[in-house]
Amino acid sequence: MSMNTDIQTVDEYIATYPESTQKILKKIQATIKKLAPDAEEKIGYGIPTYKVNGKNAVHFGGYDGHIGLYPGSVSVSEFTDQLKDYDTSKGTIRFPLDKPIPYDLIEQIAAYCINRLK
Repeated sequence: MSMNTDIQTVDEYIATYPESTQKILKKIQATIKKLAPDAEEKIGYGIPTYKVNGKNAVHFGGYDGHIGLYPGSVSVSEFTDQLKDYDTSKGTIRFPLDKPIPYDLIEQIAAYCINRLK
């Protein structure tokens, strides 16, 4: 998906995807909201962004072949062992859509990101 500057909310962002991808994105959104109910939810860098105490905690996004989670480089380093089966780069984790999405791992990483900012 290209960056759509008309999208103002995370719900609008999620609605632009096929239903199967929407389900995944909604589950990630709900997980982050559960972990940080007071986090500011917004579109930043064209993707869903969650801010805690004024700082970016975690971002995620949908793509044709994967879900991207952007917890930052410290978090990717912290979870290296659990991420060995996934494509990662400095602050990015890619979860392929043709494999089960590891929601428990996403929750652990998001919790780590949020707790670092509390």
